Amino acid sequence: MSTFEEEIERTGKLVYTNVGDSMMPLIKQGRDLLIIEKPDGRLKRYDIPLYKRDSGQYVLHRVLKVRENDYVICGDNRYCKEYGITDRHIIGVLTSVVRDGKELDFGSFGYRLYVFLWCGLFPARAFILRIKHYAKRMIGK
Repeated sequence: MSTFEEEIERTGKLVYTNVGDSMMPLIKQGRDLLIIEKPDGRLKRYDIPLYKRDSGQYVLHRVLKVRENDYVICGDNRYCKEYGITDRHIIGVLTSVVRDGKELDFGSFGYRLYVFLWCGLFPARAFILRIKHYAKRMIGK
């Protein structure tokens, strides 16, 4: 079995289903087929890279801000930003999501509206997710 890096290097892309809920509601575990390809240069705001943390953990999250030497990244279902992810961490970038045999259109009005509302207005999202998180904790006790 090859690593994600080896597969992208060998075939030019990686096709897999994700594990986890950090990119919900866009990507749901076990439902969607993801296509990751080598990035063409530096990433752009709202790109969704697959990267490898220094700990060895693979992560698929969205770029919220492109800085000179690194990126500010966060999952769509998270409220804590991650700093210090550099180009050396980036393995590939999400180029396609296939759901029920149909490819999601990243250029569609609906997708762009989702990204603007959910990612562009990050403080509102962080507030909503924090309330949801604390409510679950209170109910669970």
